[in-house]
Amino acid sequence: MNIVKEIHFNREVKVFQNRPKNLFSMLEESVQNYSDQEALVMDGRRLTYKVMKDRVEKIAGHLQKSMGVKKGDRIALLLGNSIEFSLLVFACAKLGAIVVPLNTRLKEKELTFMLEQSGSKILFVDDEFLQKVEGMRDEDSIQGVQYFFLVGNQIPKRKDYLPYEILEQTTTVEDVEVSEDDPLFIMYTSGTTGLPKGAVGSHLGAIHSSMNYELVLHTNHKAKTLIAVPLFHVTGLIGQLFHMVRVGGTSVIMRRYQTEEFIQLTAEEKVSFLFNVPTIYIMMMSHPNFSLYSYPNVNCIAYGGAPMSSETIYKLKKYFPNAYLQNAYGATETSSPATIMPRLYNEEKTSSVGLPVPVGEMMVVNEEDEPCAPGEVGELLIKGPMIVEGYWNNETANHASFLNGYWRSGDMAKIDKESFVYIVDRKKDLINRGGEKIFSIEVENVLYNHPKVLEAAVVGVPDELFGEVVKAVIVPKEGEILEEKEIKDFVAEILANYKVPKLIEFVSELPRNPGGKVLKNLLRNLQTK
Repeated sequence: MNIVKEIHFNREVKVFQNRPKNLFSMLEESVQNYSDQEALVMDGRRLTYKVMKDRVEKIAGHLQKSMGVKKGDRIALLLGNSIEFSLLVFACAKLGAIVVPLNTRLKEKELTFMLEQSGSKILFVDDEFLQKVEGMRDEDSIQGVQYFFLVGNQIPKRKDYLPYEILEQTTTVEDVEVSEDDPLFIMYTSGTTGLPKGAVGSHLGAIHSSMNYELVLHTNHKAKTLIAVPLFHVTGLIGQLFHMVRVGGTSVIMRRYQTEEFIQLTAEEKVSFLFNVPTIYIMMMSHPNFSLYSYPNVNCIAYGGAPMSSETIYKLKKYFPNAYLQNAYGATETSSPATIMPRLYNEEKTSSVGLPVPVGEMMVVNEEDEPCAPGEVGELLIKGPMIVEGYWNNETANHASFLNGYWRSGDMAKIDKESFVYIVDRKKDLINRGGEKIFSIEVENVLYNHPKVLEAAVVGVPDELFGEVVKAVIVPKEGEILEEKEIKDFVAEILANYKVPKLIEFVSELPRNPGGKVLKNLLRNLQTK
């Protein structure tokens, strides 16, 4: 694949010279080459690429003609992993609409903010999460949504939900001119102010990330992946679904990760490409059913989102002898991968997250934003066509997050003389719980609203299963008595369950430096009761 330089979003970046013009065009190419190949598989349903494209065009046609969806309209998805989720994303891409994939684990208040901030016109919800939407509508907190679609058979109390099935009836769709620089998705990430930021990903970014995976992981139309991580995250959506569409491979979709089902599907569907956070591999190999199957087809095991222990790496190599293990590092803002470990590397590079993707550029800078020497630790800056355009209606974040065309990752890293990247620490107060990113300040803001809390600080502490979990250190107000359950229940009312502190410690004061800053490194070592 030839690489050239072009200007996109006022940045000069490296790009693949021959590439699809937008995401729907990428699907069309696979239909032309692999029309009868299975594209999507779930619960006994098997859609070929030809059928997938036909369904996508029908959905796009109904959205366009019946709902008046135009280029640039935002379409929100509160859906679990499903074939419907996959089809809707490509239908939005066909129309130039912007998909807003919502984290199904979030609470009503968090979802309301995202729907309002994005200005979503349509909301798709499935049976499992209908109660959340009904709760938001009871409080009249969803103002801008014009149409509600229900995926599933549950009967809602309101009569204005439209059944998803009407979208797959025969119709035609008028072509829309969709540029590769047009927005494809708004994906919300935790913000340093406590409010989520909507990262605006482009067709250009999603396509280049798919091609980066293809090139470095050596995938082709014979690849079959098992999607168990959420499709509302870049790993599931881009690292697996879009990636497989790019190469003409097959995506076997799980509603959500369940260890026993994951093991069975990996073996019975002859899955060749696995991509998960380390926690899933640990649970998989620890399950009693794991040894009941064999996995000769698995030839690529990718992982990211959290560090992988040497013990887990050893076990993966033992139980999947035909597979290459390839680490990947990225973020929502990098449209999935920023670095990928090559297939072959020296043992001394094991702690690295790999090399920059083929069209990626990286540098490490000191506190004055000056380039660091090889091996010197500083903040990692990333550039390339896969970097998001910016944050939706958030100029403050845009100004703070970019430097001369590079995105500030907020991660402390070093790059050696061979260009291998090593993540050393996090500049931001970010907790990585099994791949789910949690900003400390977001939880702290909730804790400070508790009437009995005087001070609070939140850190991540090591956990054998999830890599890290949330720990809260709390100073109660004078004369007040607090219990762990009271704090956990309070946070659980406002934030998603994975953000609720697993560990809570009550202290008389927080350790601080002479300038008054809380010394969070000391909090991690305090004795939790």
